Amino acid sequence: MAAADTVLRTEGLTKSFGGVHAVDGATTEFYEGRINGLIGPNGSGKTTFFNCVTGMIRPDSGTVTMHGKDVTRWAPHKIARAGLGRSFQLCRVFPRMTVLENMLVAVQPRTLGEYLANTRSAETVEKARAMLARVGIDHLEASEARDISYGQQKLLELGSTLMTDPPFVMLDEPAGGVNPSLIERIALLVRELNDEGTTFLIVEHNMDLIMSLCDHIVVFDRGRPIATGTPDVVKSDPKVLEAYLGV
Repeated sequence: MAAADTVLRTEGLTKSFGGVHAVDGATTEFYEGRINGLIGPNGSGKTTFFNCVTGMIRPDSGTVTMHGKDVTRWAPHKIARAGLGRSFQLCRVFPRMTVLENMLVAVQPRTLGEYLANTRSAETVEKARAMLARVGIDHLEASEARDISYGQQKLLELGSTLMTDPPFVMLDEPAGGVNPSLIERIALLVRELNDEGTTFLIVEHNMDLIMSLCDHIVVFDRGRPIATGTPDVVKSDPKVLEAYLGV
């Protein structure tokens, strides 16, 4: 595979909670144009790593760079505006708002001019409906988010993440709690978007999904990377087998 530019790099990234190193001096690289994966046993620090990268929590030390720019101390909204979209391990939707309204909330005005132009313009509503159709839940646009299934809420969160056309998307367990048919839909959409130029970094426990989707994988254990490479490389690495299986 041809060499790729680094879209995200961390160096010495560390975050502790009460003396426990959730992320422990992690130095990683993820590549532009790829479907990158981040895997590891439960408690290995993957979600904390995501939260440090996206500005949700501040690391104790180390750096985070996107496209070579240091974003370590940036607020989440500033990182998002720089082109990073992110979903969460536990699905976050506005339960009492309709599916369509959830999509429109994702496109918040950043300037007075945008506010006066109204983010609920016909163009924005049309874009939201097109995205709902793409993720396969356009028939639910008038339903309140609390009334749709958890898998459909996952698709809604993914759709709203994509509303700002982020070139780099981080997905935290997109297949968690989702039935097989919806997992296939998510996988197909990720592949299509990647073909169109979107870069992904995916945390997932569904190994079949990760191994079939990703072309670059980093494996975490106890807060730090222990292996990196293609699916074939990491799944045969003795350190990975020990971390997952204790062999």
